[in-house]
Amino acid sequence: MGFDELAEDLRKGTGLSRAKAAAGLGKLKDKRASGILIEALKDPNAGVRNNAAYALGELGATEAVPHLIALIEDPEEWVRKSAAKALGMLKAVHSVTALELATNDTSSVVRKNAIRSLGKIGGDTAMLALKRIAAGQDKALARLAQDALEKLNSGSY
Repeated sequence: MGFDELAEDLRKGTGLSRAKAAAGLGKLKDKRASGILIEALKDPNAGVRNNAAYALGELGATEAVPHLIALIEDPEEWVRKSAAKALGMLKAVHSVTALELATNDTSSVVRKNAIRSLGKIGGDTAMLALKRIAAGQDKALARLAQDALEKLNSGSY
């Protein structure tokens, strides 16, 4: 499917076809999709929001960062996970505080993706956040944060 068909499906399709269209638009890597994917972040269907968030990361759509930060508080776990992951893909420095807060999420998959994204973002603020998490009480999160710090220091990210 091409851009126009996917964009039409995202706007007018059923829940499943909208979700598939959002994913498809990300894979096309066509920057024209950015605006309609940002709109899709408000879709009532969690699958659409989830796929749109990840697709924006795939597109490198830095203009979506404020919208993705807001999704860190979405009611659906997989949407929060995809938002956290996309922020790391975008190396969104302005999201460090939100990602650090997301390391306290009730979902382990959200916490893990938030830590990985902090590692991908790098920089002083993200490193400080990772050091705080590495020194924390939660041993699993501390281990993940330590791994992220090691990858950052070795240039593996």
